[in-house]
Parts: sequence; C-alpha cells; structure tokens
Amino acid sequence: MTTATAAATVTTDERTLQELQREHGPALFSFLLGLTYGDRQRAEDLAQETLVRAWLHPEAFDGSYASIRPWLFTVARRLAIDARRSRLARPAEIGDGVLAVTPDPSDATASAEAALDVRAAVRELSPEHRAVLVRLYFHGLTVNEAAVDLGIPAGTVKSRSHYALRQLGRSLPGYRPRRGVVAGPRAAAAQ
Repeated sequence: MTTATAAATVTTDERTLQELQREHGPALFSFLLGLTYGDRQRAEDLAQETLVRAWLHPEAFDGSYASIRPWLFTVARRLAIDARRSRLARPAEIGDGVLAVTPDPSDATASAEAALDVRAAVRELSPEHRAVLVRLYFHGLTVNEAAVDLGIPAGTVKSRSHYALRQLGRSLPGYRPRRGVVAGPRAAAAQ
C-alpha cells in the first residue's frame, strides 16, 4: 500500500486489511519478534493489532512518512512498549500447581497431635535412650556426631537408638520415625 493509497483510504474494507497484511505483515512480525524477545505469540498478536489499527484508523496516517511502513513500525513499537508496561504492572499469575500444594489445615492439626504423642512417648524412655533419639531425630545429628556429643561409642548410639525405637514402636503403634521428622499414621499410610 503506497502513501497515496493509505491517505486516500478512508474506508475499512476487508481487501485493504488483506493488502496491509500481505505487504507489511511479515516485516512487522520480524520487527516485533525482536521487541518481544522471541515470543512468537506476543509478536503475532501485536502485529495483528498494529494492522487492525491501521485498517480501522487510516486517517491517523498523516503522510509525513514517504511510505506507510515506517508509520506501521512506529505504531507497532508503541504497542509493544504499552504491552510490556501493562504486563509488568500486573501481579504475577499463580498457576494451579502452586494452589495444589497448599497445606491442608487438617494435616497441620494431625502433625501437631502426632508431635505431642511422640514427645509424651519419648519422655517415657530411659534418659540414655532419650538422649540418643533427641540427638539423632530432633537435632538431626549423624550417629558419629551423636557419639561424640554423648561421649559414647558409635555402636552404643546405634544399639540405644534401635532399642529406643523399638520401645516407641510399642508405645505408638502406627507411627514411623524419619530422620528430622516424625510421621504419624496418616503419613505412614500414604507411603
């Protein structure tokens, strides 16, 4: 579409839009692809919006350009800038995956109840067994670190841990300990 055609075109017939698309669409798309950092969908949307605006408002082309293409590129660049500004002004969208991992309040209640049960059962252990379990499962120490901390051999830490866990198993049927976490019957059933 030449300058004369663009200035003379005050109608919005479909043929004019097709002519704009054919002549300037590929160049606009390439230009916008660079402005959108390779986002093909956004570049296509902006190219379409540019051509539709030129088609709907041919009077906006004032003829100060030798060709309509530089004017289209100016419109496209401004649309790209506006789109980027509006996208940056919007808060980030949260996907469904984030909402799916939102903790269930009943799980927190069950965890709190399990923690109370475990603490009560641990208090019933002998001081030697309790000291080993507290270091291994509540403080997260390794067997060797617990041995150094308690001043006893690593083998003794292992045997005391074994007997203490066996006693807890009898006191808390359905609970399974994991290092750093004590899982209740619901967590044990899920695994």
